[in-house]
Amino acid sequence: MTCKVYRYRFRTDVDLRDVEDTLLLSILAADGLFGEARARMDVAYAVDPSIHTIIVDASTDVGQAVSAVFTAFVLREFGRHAVDVRRVQGVGEGRR
Repeated sequence: MTCKVYRYRFRTDVDLRDVEDTLLLSILAADGLFGEARARMDVAYAVDPSIHTIIVDASTDVGQAVSAVFTAFVLREFGRHAVDVRRVQGVGEGRR
Protein backbone atom coordinates (compact mmCIF):
# COMPACT_ATOMS: atom_id res chain seq x y z
CA MET A 1 0.00 0.00 0.00
CA THR A 2 1.43 3.38 -0.99
CA CYS A 3 1.10 6.12 1.57
CA LYS A 4 1.83 9.70 0.53
CA VAL A 5 3.23 11.63 3.45
CA TYR A 6 4.73 15.10 3.38
CA ARG A 7 7.28 16.32 5.91
CA TYR A 8 7.44 20.05 6.56
CA ARG A 9 10.59 21.04 8.44
CA PHE A 10 10.75 24.66 9.59
CA ARG A 11 13.65 26.86 10.61
CA THR A 12 14.03 27.08 14.36
CA ASP A 13 13.18 30.80 14.37
CA VAL A 14 9.67 30.02 13.06
CA ASP A 15 7.09 29.62 15.84
CA LEU A 16 5.66 26.12 15.38
CA ARG A 17 2.41 27.17 17.11
CA ASP A 18 1.86 29.69 14.31
CA VAL A 19 2.60 26.96 11.77
CA GLU A 20 0.08 24.62 13.39
CA ASP A 21 -2.52 27.41 13.31
CA THR A 22 -1.87 27.70 9.58
CA LEU A 23 -2.34 23.94 9.23
CA LEU A 24 -5.67 24.17 11.05
CA LEU A 25 -6.72 26.91 8.62
CA SER A 26 -5.78 24.58 5.75
CA ILE A 27 -7.94 21.85 7.28
CA LEU A 28 -10.81 24.34 7.54
CA ALA A 29 -10.41 25.03 3.81
CA ALA A 30 -10.61 21.28 3.10
CA ASP A 31 -13.68 21.12 5.33
CA GLY A 32 -15.31 23.66 3.01
CA LEU A 33 -14.44 21.58 -0.04
CA PHE A 34 -15.23 18.08 1.24
CA GLY A 35 -17.53 18.58 4.22
CA GLU A 36 -16.85 18.35 7.93
CA ALA A 37 -17.40 14.61 8.29
CA ARG A 38 -15.04 13.65 5.49
CA ALA A 39 -12.40 16.11 6.66
CA ARG A 40 -12.57 14.67 10.19
CA MET A 41 -12.22 11.13 8.87
CA ASP A 42 -9.52 11.71 6.26
CA VAL A 43 -7.15 14.31 7.73
CA ALA A 44 -4.16 13.09 9.70
CA TYR A 45 -1.08 14.96 10.82
CA ALA A 46 1.59 14.92 13.50
CA VAL A 47 3.65 17.69 15.06
CA ASP A 48 7.16 17.07 16.42
CA PRO A 49 8.43 20.23 18.10
CA SER A 50 11.77 18.60 18.96
CA ILE A 51 12.75 18.66 15.28
CA HIS A 52 10.49 21.56 14.21
CA THR A 53 8.51 19.31 11.89
CA ILE A 54 4.93 18.68 10.84
CA ILE A 55 3.95 15.54 8.94
CA VAL A 56 0.77 15.52 6.83
CA ASP A 57 -0.80 12.34 5.48
CA ALA A 58 -1.78 13.01 1.87
CA SER A 59 -2.95 9.49 1.00
CA THR A 60 -6.57 10.68 0.57
CA ASP A 61 -8.09 13.39 -1.62
CA VAL A 62 -8.74 15.44 1.51
CA GLY A 63 -5.16 14.99 2.73
CA GLN A 64 -3.82 16.02 -0.67
CA ALA A 65 -5.96 19.17 -0.60
CA VAL A 66 -4.80 20.00 2.93
CA SER A 67 -1.17 19.50 1.88
CA ALA A 68 -1.53 21.68 -1.20
CA VAL A 69 -3.27 24.52 0.67
CA PHE A 70 -0.88 24.25 3.64
CA THR A 71 2.14 24.41 1.35
CA ALA A 72 0.81 27.52 -0.38
CA PHE A 73 -0.01 29.18 2.94
CA VAL A 74 3.35 28.49 4.65
CA LEU A 75 5.37 29.58 1.63
CA ARG A 76 3.51 32.86 1.57
CA GLU A 77 3.31 33.38 5.34
CA PHE A 78 6.80 32.30 6.42
CA GLY A 79 8.77 32.48 3.15
CA ARG A 80 10.42 29.92 0.89
CA HIS A 81 13.56 29.71 2.99
CA ALA A 82 11.68 29.07 6.23
CA VAL A 83 10.40 25.62 5.25
CA ASP A 84 11.64 22.47 3.57
CA VAL A 85 8.89 20.25 2.14
CA ARG A 86 9.60 16.65 1.18
CA ARG A 87 7.53 13.61 0.31
CA VAL A 88 8.75 10.85 2.60
CA GLN A 89 8.11 7.18 2.98
CA GLY A 90 5.01 6.71 5.09
CA VAL A 91 3.88 3.96 7.41
CA GLY A 92 2.81 0.96 5.38
CA GLU A 93 4.58 2.06 2.22
CA GLY A 94 6.09 -0.87 0.42
CA ARG A 95 4.08 -3.46 2.36
CA ARG A 96 1.54 -5.75 0.77
